[in-house]
Amino acid sequence: MAFHEVRFPDNISRGARGGPERRTQIVELASSDEERNASWANSRRRYDVAYGIRRADDLAAVVAFFEARNGRLHGFRFKDWGDHKSCLPSGTPAPNDQAIGTGDGATTAFQLVKRYTSGAQSWTRAIAKPVDGVVRIALGGVEQLSGWSVDTTTGLVTFNTAPGAGVSITAGFEFDVPVRFDTDALDVTLDLERLGSITTIPLLELRR
Repeated sequence: MAFHEVRFPDNISRGARGGPERRTQIVELASSDEERNASWANSRRRYDVAYGIRRADDLAAVVAFFEARNGRLHGFRFKDWGDHKSCLPSGTPAPNDQAIGTGDGATTAFQLVKRYTSGAQSWTRAIAKPVDGVVRIALGGVEQLSGWSVDTTTGLVTFNTAPGAGVSITAGFEFDVPVRFDTDALDVTLDLERLGSITTIPLLELRR
């Protein structure tokens, strides 16, 4: 089992359907009240990329990609066109988009994260697959063009010198979702013109 640092074809992923899934246990009491408990601390994303296939060449590309990943065996990158930036989808990532930590004068490594906020509530998502060449970093609101590096396979930002105590560390970036195929079989249908289609191609987000 391995993770292949290759992205699923963008022209096909653009037409995919899917998004975050959570698992909640709900017990209905005799009084009709409910008791709810979150089984998962974090959400998990599911996609179906069959909707992005529009041409015979798309079909061939998916089959080749599936075979190269050995079905469900190996993970890969996937661009979620509705959620692939540290900012809004219509914006451009800026170095102050997301707070990723506060300096203490000793720590040099910080994980990229994205926060989802609504009202007083928020959820923090660890970003493990940033896009190479797009990450921007700021210390105390000032962009840093050097003095740091990012591991695009883990999302870990490492500074050459530990940021000073109390210094805010922020980042802007684009990112992919680590996924795998959620099937070991592709049900390919060929029509009279031999254009072909696949009923469903499910993908499932990989958790660390």
